[in-house]
Amino acid sequence: MVENRHNEILQAAVMSTLDFARLGDGQIAYVKQVDADQVRDLFPAATGLPDGIDFYALLGADGTPLGLTDSRNSAIASAFEYELEPVSVH
Repeated sequence: MVENRHNEILQAAVMSTLDFARLGDGQIAYVKQVDADQVRDLFPAATGLPDGIDFYALLGADGTPLGLTDSRNSAIASAFEYELEPVSVH
C-alpha cells in the first residue's frame, strides 16, 4: 500500500515537457553562451558570422530565441528591457 502511494506521488510530481517549457514563461529569460554553429540553429537568418567567437543568446523560458549579442552584459540588459528576469544557462 505504501509503495502504491509513493508511486502516485512521484507521478504527480513529474512535469510534462510542455509544463516545463511554460515554467517562467513571460517572467524569466535564459542567457546562454553559444558558438556560431549554435547561432545558426537558433537564428537561421543570421549569416556571415565568424567562427571562433562566442555569442550570447537571450531565450524565452520555452526556448524561443529573443535576441543575440556578443556581450553577456548586453544580453542581461536586454532581458531587463523585456521586463524579464535573466537566468544563466551553462
